[in-house]
Amino acid sequence: MSPVAARTWIESELPALLARHRVPAAAVGVLQDGQVVDHASGILNLDTGVEATTDSLFQVGSITKLWTTDLVMQLVDDGSIDLDDAITRHLPDFTVADEEATRTITVRQLLSHTAGFEGDVFTDHGPGDDAVERFVASMGDLPQIFAPGERFSYSNAGFAVLGRLVEVVRGITWDRALYEHLAAPLGLAHIATTAYDAIRFRTAMGHIDPGPDHILRPGPAWGMARASGPVGAMLSMRVRDLLGFAAMHLAGGVAADGTRVVSAASCADVLTRQVDHPASTRSDGRGLGWSLDDTRQGIVGHDGQTIGQSAFFRMVPEHGLAVALLTNGGDTYGLYHDVVGHLLHELAGVRITPDPVPPEQPPAGFDADRLLGTYRARIVDWTLRKEPDGRLWVEEIPGPEAAAVGDEPQTYEVLPYAVDQVVTADALHGAHHVFGFTGSDSAGRATHLTTSRVFPRANLDS
Repeated sequence: MSPVAARTWIESELPALLARHRVPAAAVGVLQDGQVVDHASGILNLDTGVEATTDSLFQVGSITKLWTTDLVMQLVDDGSIDLDDAITRHLPDFTVADEEATRTITVRQLLSHTAGFEGDVFTDHGPGDDAVERFVASMGDLPQIFAPGERFSYSNAGFAVLGRLVEVVRGITWDRALYEHLAAPLGLAHIATTAYDAIRFRTAMGHIDPGPDHILRPGPAWGMARASGPVGAMLSMRVRDLLGFAAMHLAGGVAADGTRVVSAASCADVLTRQVDHPASTRSDGRGLGWSLDDTRQGIVGHDGQTIGQSAFFRMVPEHGLAVALLTNGGDTYGLYHDVVGHLLHELAGVRITPDPVPPEQPPAGFDADRLLGTYRARIVDWTLRKEPDGRLWVEEIPGPEAAAVGDEPQTYEVLPYAVDQVVTADALHGAHHVFGFTGSDSAGRATHLTTSRVFPRANLDS
């Protein structure tokens, strides 16, 4: 399949796929060997009926972390910082609850999600230019879940610290740094970092279906707090703009007009494995910012979720290929498999990692009793419980910050998946999800639950 043939396929199939997966709107883009095709279909906001076009902006969520990574790597390129600098060398007021961790956490560990402090924090510090600064200043009570560098645990708060690093070294806000040092040299004019910018464009609204009727409705808010801008709170763009970012990376850090944006060495470094992912995730490991989805096939990228919006971005550098899918609600994982999975296979002969499927029989050695209990973080409590009939259930109780953006308590039946792993019996937004358990206390109970995050057991000594 050529990019032109890909366009024909997308235009023909996307409307039916949106209907099948109950996705109000989506934009799909393909970049291969310098050629870009894009297409959009559906409704951006079910309350207004505005239709999606290729100039529509969607939030890219945590794909923003790749942009923040590049802003940091530019500082490495010009000698302002080193990846193995302690973050306090540049942010002397940075602190978390553990004093030793505060002194030793490095830029590299923040980029690779191995800093070890609790990472899902989205405190709103207002819309002002000091939002990121105030957020980082409030992190002093964040507990250390493991020693810096010990393992991977996806950290949103860690990228807020990196955003603040950019602000301090550059002397400007993270938003302004993104516009001046990435969007402008890449020639991207349809970029918005806040709602004030997004309102200038044809912009998607996220949709959620929290009720038992599963009817999609616009979410309770368009964006998250500005303090989490470097993390992925609101950055929005056309799918073509995301591919412009990809093209720069595929060209070794050079923009289409020949401008050097990031060094070739940094482009290679961000895709160099820093840490393995836990078995409960769908990808192999982590570079600097980037997810190494399948190192055997050379698939890299990142996903992003905000309030009712989901974004999927994959590159296969060996084939000069990038594929992006931006959506605003519904069964987004199912659409990702049908669209991104199809295009990657047809254009590069690679297959995305299949989603887990509950096994027909419980795995040998599975011991539910050692896993039962509550695992806690500021944003959510997870409780694995067993009914008298032996069925297992996971209860998800969001903390106040998560509830404020529309998350509600959920209960999922789960099944044994592997030794020390369970999987949801039903697909959630198109995919089964795995919960892993690690460690062992004096009573033989698991000490941590792992997804892409690590959650410590509550009341370990009880």
